[in-house]
Amino acid sequence: MKFKTKLFITLFSFSTSAGVFACASCGCSVNSDLWAQGMGSNSGWTFDVRYDYLNQNQLRSGTNTISPSIAQNINNPQAGGHAEVEGYTRNNYLTSSLDYNNGETWGVTVVLPFIQREHMTYGVDGWPSGGAQGYKSQTTGLGDVKVIGRYFGFSEQKNWGLQFGLKLPTGNNAQTGVLIGNGQITAVDPGLQLGTGSTDLIAGIYRFGHIQATENWGYFANLQFQATVAPKSTPTNIDALQVPNGGPYGSYRPGNSLNMNGGINYQGFDRWTPMLQFNFIDKRTDSGNAADTWSTGGALLYVTPGVLYSANESSQFYANVQLPIYQNLNGIQIAPTFIGSVGVRLHF
Repeated sequence: MKFKTKLFITLFSFSTSAGVFACASCGCSVNSDLWAQGMGSNSGWTFDVRYDYLNQNQLRSGTNTISPSIAQNINNPQAGGHAEVEGYTRNNYLTSSLDYNNGETWGVTVVLPFIQREHMTYGVDGWPSGGAQGYKSQTTGLGDVKVIGRYFGFSEQKNWGLQFGLKLPTGNNAQTGVLIGNGQITAVDPGLQLGTGSTDLIAGIYRFGHIQATENWGYFANLQFQATVAPKSTPTNIDALQVPNGGPYGSYRPGNSLNMNGGINYQGFDRWTPMLQFNFIDKRTDSGNAADTWSTGGALLYVTPGVLYSANESSQFYANVQLPIYQNLNGIQIAPTFIGSVGVRLHF
């Protein structure tokens, strides 16, 4: 059977969410980089919408899971006292992407995430009922927009190319929460906001193709780097709230991240394309006087089985589940046990 060049849907855990995921409430980001927006040779417009569910409820330190009772007795060198104990961060993402591909040399994608997030932290010495700085928060709204271009005119096969783009500070970064003890308003950590307040540069390279000596197997790989070039340097409208319990009002710079993913797919079926991939991210610690410089950043590796269903020439559906096989997180963070994704892609 002749090998068919397809658009490889890469559900990458760790990057721009096409959406940005909070890997921990204090700012470690997991990126789900879905490049189902014209990385093949088909020209024209593509609309993609994806739903992701990410429930962070597992306390981790380094490569180990820890209990809340152990976490509340660990000292945070940044705070000069016991560490904050987090309860959960439940994330629902609906990410829309609009892509244009000229079919010859270049394309561009605009990515817009819509986020619903609930968070609870027990605070310092607060487990199991909530103590100093323990609070709850809930927010819904648009996140940071990404605009990513690509150039793939290097070879006749058009099977590799370069990515370049920006993440823009369009998401709200002035969210507040409610203290568990007395119901007063308190500021929310920068890593839990809908937006980071920063402008980031995105650069990457990708390649896909046919595995030699096989008839129906393909491979794909992608390397992407994201770096903050214009961080949030001063507070904006959060000052006007006059939050009585203080909060992260100063500078905030998200840590740079390096994302790598690669995998294989089987194209021997008429409509179904199963795939398996590995996703890795190395994220640096956040910085700035409003940042958590102890419990952010780390390295994570996921294995991601998934499937693509082609209903017709212009409609595709996909689903995947990301399972962690290695997590090494700085400080104390909460991480998910899995990430689930479903989506639909329409070409017109």
